[in-house]
Amino acid sequence: QVQLQESGPGLVKPSQTLSLTCVVFGGSITAINYYWAWIRQPPGKGLEQIGYIGATGRVVYNPSLKSRTSISRDSSKNQFTLQLNSVTPEDTAVYYCAGIPGSLWGTWSIRDLRERNLGSWGQGTQVTVSS
Repeated sequence: QVQLQESGPGLVKPSQTLSLTCVVFGGSITAINYYWAWIRQPPGKGLEQIGYIGATGRVVYNPSLKSRTSISRDSSKNQFTLQLNSVTPEDTAVYYCAGIPGSLWGTWSIRDLRERNLGSWGQGTQVTVSS
């Protein structure tokens, strides 16, 4: 069973860079037909996909965040990371990493995947942007 563990600071100052790491246990980050995603949920709002990296290393970003986002992976450590630059208080959210099989990706919305507990999800990390 694939399990994901997130780590990173809970408080980031405005204009700085938010960095989170997700370590994958019980599965390979280079597994074929698997998508490794970063998702966030601001307070009082719905889930928002930030971006994802596939088995080939190809990365796809949410267009609204693309200019500030970088997702990468370290296969030797079986982990992937998120960097969000120039953060503002609007980036305050619970951040999740998730591993979604290709059979589910694109079939279910992110909301449905989360509500139905499909795929594998990290525990969620509260990140607050504040001075």
